[in-house]
Amino acid sequence: MFTGTIWDVLIIPAFVITLWASFRVKGTFQKWAKVPNSTGLTGYEAARRMLDANGLYDIPIEPVPGQLTDHYDPIHRVVRLSEPVYYERSIAAVSVACHEVGHAVQHKVHYPALVLRHRMFPIVNFASGFAPLLLLGGIFFRITDLIGLGIIFFSAAVAFQLVTLPVEFNASSRAKLAMVANGYVYSNEAAGVSKVLNAAALTYVAAALYSLLELLRYVMIFTDRRD
Repeated sequence: MFTGTIWDVLIIPAFVITLWASFRVKGTFQKWAKVPNSTGLTGYEAARRMLDANGLYDIPIEPVPGQLTDHYDPIHRVVRLSEPVYYERSIAAVSVACHEVGHAVQHKVHYPALVLRHRMFPIVNFASGFAPLLLLGGIFFRITDLIGLGIIFFSAAVAFQLVTLPVEFNASSRAKLAMVANGYVYSNEAAGVSKVLNAAALTYVAAALYSLLELLRYVMIFTDRRD
């Protein structure tokens, strides 16, 4: 009961924060998607200029369906931008586009957190698939050692999310600096860029917090069973 009470107290606010972060990033993007940038650049054009400025001429940019589906693919070395970002000339579009290019620049310079994240991925991909089965099986069948193994596997996924945080913040920092310094936006539009990218970063923070609290819950269950 003690474990359940602490869990309820901690997880409810974390769940609310996660939902709020998701709504905020969508709302912030939609707001600034309606604000044209003064340079008239599309998301594609801003991304292309930032790639070329960093000597990444060989990296293509592809449009993909959906909203907020933007990402950099390090395996195929391609920047993929959602259609609203690829084609539009808004503050939101150029902000998101340059953020994804920030990941491509990280890849080029071997940014340590990104390198670590790539090396962790195969392990985390394996561990995250088995962790829920081990944890649920251990709890259901009351096998403490199985819960402990599940915690180890789940910890890998949590560590991956924590490593993702500096990767995302650094990509945004690179994007902000490049956008103003190279004239993709004017200096008076930097505040809007920051709002878009900060809202996006908040979703990663909220997800990491939620996962940490889930890990804490399983550790508490494991400890109670051992006692």
